[in-house]
Amino acid sequence: MKWLPRIIGLLFLLAALTVFGAWLAFPWYAQALVDRATAGTGVVMKLYRPGRPGLSGLGFDRLDASVTTPPDSCTGVISTYRSMLHHGQLSWRSISNSRTPAFDLVLAADSVTVHQMPADIRFRQFRPRLRARLAFPAGQGLLPAIAPDSLAFAIREGRIETGQLRLEGVTYDMLLTRSRHWVQQPARFSARSLFSGLNKTPLSGFEATFGLQRNPRKPCTLKFSDCSLELFGIRASTPEVEYSLRSKRAAFVLKLDNLPLERLSPSTATTAITGNLSGAVPVEYLDSAIRIRSGMIDAAQGTMISMKTGNTKLSFDAGRKPGGPPFIENLNVKVNLDARNGILSAIRLDSLSARLFGGRIESTPARYDLKTGSAACTITIDKAPILDRIRLQGEFSGAMHGRLSGTLPIRIDRTGFALRNARITGEGGGSIRQKLPKQFSTEDALFSTDTSSTVDWEFSDPAISLNRAASGKLTMEMELKSLKRKTGGGELLLTTPKGTLTMFAQAARPSLITVSGFSAGLLDGTVSFDRMEYDLKSKHAETRVQLNGVPIQTLLDLQGASKLSATGTVRAAIPVVLDNNTFSIPQGNMDAEKSGIIIYSSTPEERAAAGSGLRLTYEALGNFFYSELISTITMTPDGNSRISIQLKGRNPEFQNNRPVNLNLNIEQNLLDLFRSLTFSSEIEEAISKKVLEQNKPKKR
Repeated sequence: MKWLPRIIGLLFLLAALTVFGAWLAFPWYAQALVDRATAGTGVVMKLYRPGRPGLSGLGFDRLDASVTTPPDSCTGVISTYRSMLHHGQLSWRSISNSRTPAFDLVLAADSVTVHQMPADIRFRQFRPRLRARLAFPAGQGLLPAIAPDSLAFAIREGRIETGQLRLEGVTYDMLLTRSRHWVQQPARFSARSLFSGLNKTPLSGFEATFGLQRNPRKPCTLKFSDCSLELFGIRASTPEVEYSLRSKRAAFVLKLDNLPLERLSPSTATTAITGNLSGAVPVEYLDSAIRIRSGMIDAAQGTMISMKTGNTKLSFDAGRKPGGPPFIENLNVKVNLDARNGILSAIRLDSLSARLFGGRIESTPARYDLKTGSAACTITIDKAPILDRIRLQGEFSGAMHGRLSGTLPIRIDRTGFALRNARITGEGGGSIRQKLPKQFSTEDALFSTDTSSTVDWEFSDPAISLNRAASGKLTMEMELKSLKRKTGGGELLLTTPKGTLTMFAQAARPSLITVSGFSAGLLDGTVSFDRMEYDLKSKHAETRVQLNGVPIQTLLDLQGASKLSATGTVRAAIPVVLDNNTFSIPQGNMDAEKSGIIIYSSTPEERAAAGSGLRLTYEALGNFFYSELISTITMTPDGNSRISIQLKGRNPEFQNNRPVNLNLNIEQNLLDLFRSLTFSSEIEEAISKKVLEQNKPKKR
């Protein structure tokens, strides 16, 4: 019986050699094992450069898999899924207490990509980890039978792409089991952000719960529950969305519930947005078209947009007033998603209309190209009571009233938004009070008095043309029906003032404001200047003011010269320097545009009581035909001024029509004039004095 141990030893040796040979030859027959494992499942796998297995796993260079589904009963579409894993590691462990041999498999890789056709949806994730449970029931033949029980895949920081659109930061837990017929059950889906090409869109924070199991009563409907997303940081939600695979229709109500506007635009040193938005927006999606019908968005009381410039705060109250209309109501929108070869290429706005604070707002059709990131449309506003909601506080304070109408052609691209030839008109006006800086009398420091004062500005029927470059440069061509300046001493009226205001033209100097092409009716004539640059920080500006066609009689009435009357008009060129709330006139010029008549009225009693010299004055100016009237004016920042007047002409009734020349110098404080808007009769006294001096007998 010595041969029996030898035979047994030989059998063990053959078994060991067989196992070793199988291990050594594994890379050559590993594909056969894969084919057997996937037989009859509709899955095709290709394993590249597998390693030799260890006690608990093996590695491979690449694994390709392809799955083709049968035609969908609702859409008739046959879908193919192709996946690819790179540099993977397959590990396993035996599962105890199982009725049949079973193993827990874990597949890890550097990356996985999945491509679905014909929808052209691409998925990618780094460091994926798949877990599967395999059972080994009794089979026939040399190789054991393999029956997969479950497959789990936790998506973390995944990426989904279709055309130019891309979802980043995707999270979803997939679990497919044989007991559930390999159908994904409802799970929470989330995506951090949405990109169009290389650009991040304002849509983010997608969340929804969904699976692929269908309701037998609605076999062609997918149900999404507890859905929400963020737009410009504002979260909107809807409890449920049902999507019909057959009609490609989805309908839901997007709810806004006290959404804080601070998230829309964080507050800065100059701009702040406060308040909450609420509302309900019914949305319908059908065959690549999105419709909103009778949507409503309301702003809570206290909803405010405010901007600060210098010592003035401009605010816009968007909150609902008691008994008033909501922010937006009757919102109706139709949007189409344009696709080429199944790839989304553009978002098309077919129509938009709504009630804005009770007024009307509409938009022309527009098309947003996903490749260029550009779109253009024209927004029309009709009688929206926007002026009622504007307030000023600080150095300038006041309120406005009235409705705005107009058109705003807007163009959007990746550099920002632009306006071109926008036109806005207002039915109404406003009153603005300006606080002048405090000044103190220096006559007696001990008893100095506060001479601060205010100026009221009233305007009506504004009309504005707007142009805004994508860089931020803003140009406003403004025109008013009237602008009135009122003080405690009187008022000054500008009729049809108009000009061009330019802001943010220089990024390095955002406080610079340029006013150009200004003109207005003043004192029955016109006032204008070509250009003035005003810096809100330094409060400095220089310009040259032009006066034309101002009647001399109007100036005399303004100055309180009750005994003088004149015909003719004057023109002037007056340089003005504004510096820290004060202004000065270095050297201005004024002259008559043509000849005229000056009459100095005196009563018989005045002439009888006057001396011989003064009677000559009355006679010379009783009917004076001037041929030349030239004057100069200078004023220092404290208001002290000097006005020099040269007057040449004749009186046909005085000394045989001999020539008369007058040189007058008037010194007074023009700031006092502007405060009271009237001169004293000092000019009459100066004329009397000069004529009297010229008619004195010359010493020999």
